[in-house]
Amino acid sequence: MLFNSIDFLVFFPIVLLIYFILPKKVRYIWLLIASYYFYMCWNPAYIVLLVISTAITYCCGLVTEKLKGNAQISPSKRRLGMKLSIAVCFLSNIGILIYFKYTNFLIDTVNVLFDAAHIRAVPAVDILLPVGISFYTFQALGYTIDVYRGDIEAERNPLKYALFVSFFPQLVAGPIERSSNLLNQIHEEADHKLWDYKRVTSGLIMMLWGFFIKVVIADRAAVVADTIFDAYEQYQMVGLMVGAFAFAIQIYCDFQGYSTIAIGAARVLGFDLMENFNTPYFASSVTDFWRRWHVSLSTWFRDYLYIPLGGNRCSTWKHYRNILITFGVSGLWHGADWTYVIWGILHGFYQIAEKMLAPLMKKIHARCHTRTASFGYRFFKVVVTFVFVDIAWIFFRADSLYQAFHYIRRMVTCRDWWSLFDQSIYKMGLDVREWNVLWIALLLLLAVDLLRYIKAESLCEFLSRQWIVFRWGILVLLLFFVVVFGYYGPGFASAQFIYFQF
Repeated sequence: MLFNSIDFLVFFPIVLLIYFILPKKVRYIWLLIASYYFYMCWNPAYIVLLVISTAITYCCGLVTEKLKGNAQISPSKRRLGMKLSIAVCFLSNIGILIYFKYTNFLIDTVNVLFDAAHIRAVPAVDILLPVGISFYTFQALGYTIDVYRGDIEAERNPLKYALFVSFFPQLVAGPIERSSNLLNQIHEEADHKLWDYKRVTSGLIMMLWGFFIKVVIADRAAVVADTIFDAYEQYQMVGLMVGAFAFAIQIYCDFQGYSTIAIGAARVLGFDLMENFNTPYFASSVTDFWRRWHVSLSTWFRDYLYIPLGGNRCSTWKHYRNILITFGVSGLWHGADWTYVIWGILHGFYQIAEKMLAPLMKKIHARCHTRTASFGYRFFKVVVTFVFVDIAWIFFRADSLYQAFHYIRRMVTCRDWWSLFDQSIYKMGLDVREWNVLWIALLLLLAVDLLRYIKAESLCEFLSRQWIVFRWGILVLLLFFVVVFGYYGPGFASAQFIYFQF
């Protein structure tokens, strides 16, 4: 069930109505039922994987905590038992993830080696990737690590824990929630105010904004990106730059749109999910970009992979190694293809280069008396960062490494600056009317992101302080754009969210 579908527009009000009617003590059970139904709408059979992952991590959490508090067992045996419990949890969940997501990737990689050695190829396996498997397995694994570290106590109510893993607003594409946040809120759910007007209206406004940037911007930009990437050999510099820019806009608005709808829906129900985006395209460095982009995933890798590897509390070269490993694994998490791995490693090299060049740049700025706090300098850094991030996005979007490298080569060598002035842009998937709608929508997005970047204020907070006529005018305008200019695909079929495939 997609957020941007008629099914969800029927499903969510029903869930909401029954949720507020039921007694407080049993409302979490209703949310669990609704979450399982939501997930089963894609493929009922794969609910088994969700249940297995939930059951294993739930039991491992209990075993780990029981061993930790058992004074009758020696400390060394307790540590060994806890490590074995965590190992079983990891191997089972990662095993499920590897089988369903990476089996054919591993087979393809092996076949390349076999082909070089003239050995018969291994046939591919027909596997359908379960929606959201990377998200809920990571959320469940994070819980078991938190219990092992002693950051939280193990959850004893299996239904409340199951709701933590499967909470439908963020189940299939995040944010990847921490147990210390969402699980605690599930426990405190019975204390939620039955109807909080301010909370509900702010949640609905967030959902409306999420729908706007998804169906008006992301799905429209997707047409341009798909048109150019699918026939990139027919385009030259300008067209290829437009395609790369369009994909950068598409993936940002698509994923931020999902996260915003998820956070808004959860807020209507009385839950606060973590923010997943903080104006990433205003980042002044690639390191800063990853503080702002997909925050729930970047902090997950920081806390559960980068820091355990040693983080930056080690030698310089080991620090660089830790960065490359973290971002290489992050790339692999995004997709079972070498294009994603290269995308991740490229971001790792970007950050290493920034750290290596930092002393030199500091000396240059001191020698040239550069006003690093000036608007011009900060704007320049934002533009340069966006260019490097956008180049990396080409690998993320390309179907193969060959296509990515060939795309970049043509973009650099096949110059056609005149295409900026001969209306060639209107032959890249959208006509004049559609481009005008996209530009207007992008201006609205820019205004909201600038508000967040400069004043650290969300759209909901801004509108809450405005004159009621202005506030409702903005909301009606957004609703008008969603209903009239929303790009719903051929035959008004709901367009899939990009991150559902991860």
